[in-house]
Amino acid sequence: MTAVNNYLTIHPFIPFPELNMSEAAITSTSTAPSALNRRDVTRDIFSASIGSVACCYTGQPFDTVKVRMQTNPSAFPSVAFTTRSILANEGASALWKGAVPTAMGMVAENAMAFGVNEALKRTFPDEAKKDPTLRPDLVKPFLMGAITGCCSATVLIPSEIVKAKTQVIVGNVEASSTEVYKKMIRQHGLRSLFVGFDAQIMRDAPFYAFFFGTYELNCYLFRTYVPSMPEELNYFLSGGFAGMLGWTAAMPFDVPKTNVQASWESRVVGSYFPELFRIVKERGPLALYTGLVPTLARAFPANAALFLGVEMGKKFFDRFVWP
Repeated sequence: MTAVNNYLTIHPFIPFPELNMSEAAITSTSTAPSALNRRDVTRDIFSASIGSVACCYTGQPFDTVKVRMQTNPSAFPSVAFTTRSILANEGASALWKGAVPTAMGMVAENAMAFGVNEALKRTFPDEAKKDPTLRPDLVKPFLMGAITGCCSATVLIPSEIVKAKTQVIVGNVEASSTEVYKKMIRQHGLRSLFVGFDAQIMRDAPFYAFFFGTYELNCYLFRTYVPSMPEELNYFLSGGFAGMLGWTAAMPFDVPKTNVQASWESRVVGSYFPELFRIVKERGPLALYTGLVPTLARAFPANAALFLGVEMGKKFFDRFVWP
């Protein structure tokens, strides 16, 4: 204090700046970017919903074939045989079994997935994207994708369980998703909606890591090496390839997950690894890739439609919904 008093005695007319702390705090808060501002969150949900419906009805037939092959490989040994069997015995509409809960689940899942991923991008922005001469960070999207997968699994799991149980019903047996849901609640209560939770996490974390990571990578590569490509085609191709790579990475985790969730005897946690070891012991490691062909056949068109729908939904929202 003595030093300060001496300074003021020698320099009596040098003013000290006055700062209104409350105004400064308000200014800082209002100008700082928010990861959860109302407009951006609404935009994320709107665009994800459009993409989800397009994705579901584009890819559901492939998914039904995949589930039949995974849960009953002796009865459905190949894609062609499974498809012919379903069409001959159950009709074309059977390929869309479980589409309604899947669409509802996809809207919820993708609203969560794209919402979390976009919020993470706003929270941890890549400054290199502001300068087209710099290469963007191509590692961060993979890490954000893994975090996104863990979050979305909690939303997706009830619809995944209902879908799996509905799709494995063979023949012309009338069993709606609502009836399956009621049976689940009647037999096992609310816990039945979270059967195989550990299996869901094991699949979704690697899937979304590659899903969002390779999408950003593909978009960057197309813009860099094919600069004349229309943006819409870039979204379509990048999304399709991202879906294929995501499912290739997640497939070994998906087969035991499907079996766990299709069973009426599985537990919320603890059934995944016993099922994984059983499959490998009885059918060999390659059995973990059962259904890979229909999965990849579905992955490209379904996820191309998803990302194109999301990106075009953003543009529509910016222009007509909330300019």
